Amino acid sequence: MPRSGEEARRRLQQAALELYGERGFDRTTTAEIAARAGVTERTFFRHFSDKREVLFGGEADLRDAMVREVAAAPDGLEPFDVLLRAFRKAGEILERNRPFSEPRLAVIAATPALRERELAKHAYLTEALAEALRRRGVGERLAGLAAQTGWATCHHAVQAWLDDSSRALDEHLDETFADLRGLTAEAGA
Repeated sequence: MPRSGEEARRRLQQAALELYGERGFDRTTTAEIAARAGVTERTFFRHFSDKREVLFGGEADLRDAMVREVAAAPDGLEPFDVLLRAFRKAGEILERNRPFSEPRLAVIAATPALRERELAKHAYLTEALAEALRRRGVGERLAGLAAQTGWATCHHAVQAWLDDSSRALDEHLDETFADLRGLTAEAGA
């Protein structure tokens, strides 16, 4: 049996990923996940509200880390530079969790209900970033546009990193944000 709550949580996440990969998300029950992790189903529900949340449970920590980074950014930075700092902080978390991230994305890609859930979670994160930018004095419209565009750019960088792990996620972030700046400069020319 796991000795700590964090250990139980990790074991539940690992068990869920294994079972989702073997049987598919829809054919896996919380009882099966708990049994594979060596805990009770009651313990499962202490950590996760449902079997989808096993894949999305770290979102609050990710959101909080990014929002703190936006708030802590030096004054005078452009919104994309502020967001890039936040995405680098998120990247540290993603790099530490890469063994979980890759199979997680495969399960989500194979399951329409999870893709929908992922989109809802991304919208929530994007709005949190937009609100953090507004608190820094970025206008309503521009904060929303920057957060949405920045999130899409970050997502593109993460996918590039998953496809090419020979380079650090920070390198992919720098490259995709440079591409974004190039696109906006071309549009303004």
